[in-house]
Amino acid sequence: MTNEDVKGDVPKGTKEAYEKVKYWMRRSTKWRKNCINMIASENIVSPAVKAALVSDFESRYAEGWPGKRYYQGAWMFDEIEIIGQDLVKRLFGSDFADLTPISGAVANLAALLGLTDYGDTIMSLSLANGAHITQTNIAAAGVLGLKSVYLPFDTEEMNIDEEAAKKMIVNTRPKLVIVAGSVYLFPHPVEGLREACNEVGAKMMYDGAHVAGLIAGNVFPNPLKQGCDVVTFSSHKTFPGPQGGMILYNNELDDEAKKRLKMATFPRLISNHHLHHVAGKAIAAAEMLEFGESYARQIVKNAKTLAAALYGEGIKVLGEKNGFTRSHQVLIDVREYGGGKKVVEDMERANLIASKQMLPWDDNPDNPSGIRLGTQEITRLGMKEGEMDQIGEFIKQVIDGKDPKGVKKEVEELKAGFNTVQYCFEPGEAYDYIDKILGGE
Repeated sequence: MTNEDVKGDVPKGTKEAYEKVKYWMRRSTKWRKNCINMIASENIVSPAVKAALVSDFESRYAEGWPGKRYYQGAWMFDEIEIIGQDLVKRLFGSDFADLTPISGAVANLAALLGLTDYGDTIMSLSLANGAHITQTNIAAAGVLGLKSVYLPFDTEEMNIDEEAAKKMIVNTRPKLVIVAGSVYLFPHPVEGLREACNEVGAKMMYDGAHVAGLIAGNVFPNPLKQGCDVVTFSSHKTFPGPQGGMILYNNELDDEAKKRLKMATFPRLISNHHLHHVAGKAIAAAEMLEFGESYARQIVKNAKTLAAALYGEGIKVLGEKNGFTRSHQVLIDVREYGGGKKVVEDMERANLIASKQMLPWDDNPDNPSGIRLGTQEITRLGMKEGEMDQIGEFIKQVIDGKDPKGVKKEVEELKAGFNTVQYCFEPGEAYDYIDKILGGE
């Protein structure tokens, strides 16, 4: 099945509806165990994080900040949020960590609300060149009345054109420049753009949604150390936590911006901030402190190997000039095979899950030229370079027109050996580790 096969039949009786929901939940879980998931914006959580998500905090409220709540009964959660903030600050070398955003998109919206005013000009990449939708005028930026100007992009380098961008920043004089985003093969020229921002008094925001785990694992540059004022990210991509977002900044940020950023999350955008997810973020941060470097290194090794395997099969892989990728992502141009929509649907029938992707020359998001692959989830399940070569062969067979059902059998045989989460604690071990690094007994 694919998305187009959905019938959407709604049972009339509540008991039947209840049973149907359970049926589809179980079926999805079973099916996913037989799939190789390469959606670049997803990951799988550890048993320890799952334990947090089904804890009593799932049902509780804690409006406000630790020690300053608007509900009673939150004092134990206060301890968890403070610990989570501390772990995330250690992990990223930041002076402040806000764990309250309930998604990466909300983290971006809060950062925009805190750093800009209605009518301000901001600069970011375009959607076709890698921006997240929240950075553009059709979503959060537009909702806040911001004027979006797009940074120039070098399609050969698959990166921001640094010199052209610096000139544009000086000429445009934006209030805010946003780097990083959704499609992200190579580190952006943050330090060079910082110089131009300083010249015109612009602030700099880094959307680390996709590469937060790689930054935490020290295989990708840390934008705070490169001069970015604010970093936002998702907590569920290369950072392998529950769905949510976070915001980081350092003490060098001016007091007015700090005040506005805190107010942007609470009370302006978020009431209760999903306490069980905050607990899960804390545990994921502990796991990354312990296992993050080895995990991040393997993610990138796998992405590079998968890209090389596809290239060796004669497939057009972007970023060739610079080694295809330095992140978890691989981009492929599949125009000659019918376009991104057709290819990902054919792949799904073979239990190979990926997303269609606009490439720099595209203007149609419904049937773009490319597909995007991510290696973070399959790496967390223990796959390494040898499995990447096999996956490259599977993808080639599908896009060459082989019956997906035949490929599906091979996919299921490979995946059968990789259904246990790696680079993580068991639930009790996570709690022991957090206590240890915080100096507990």
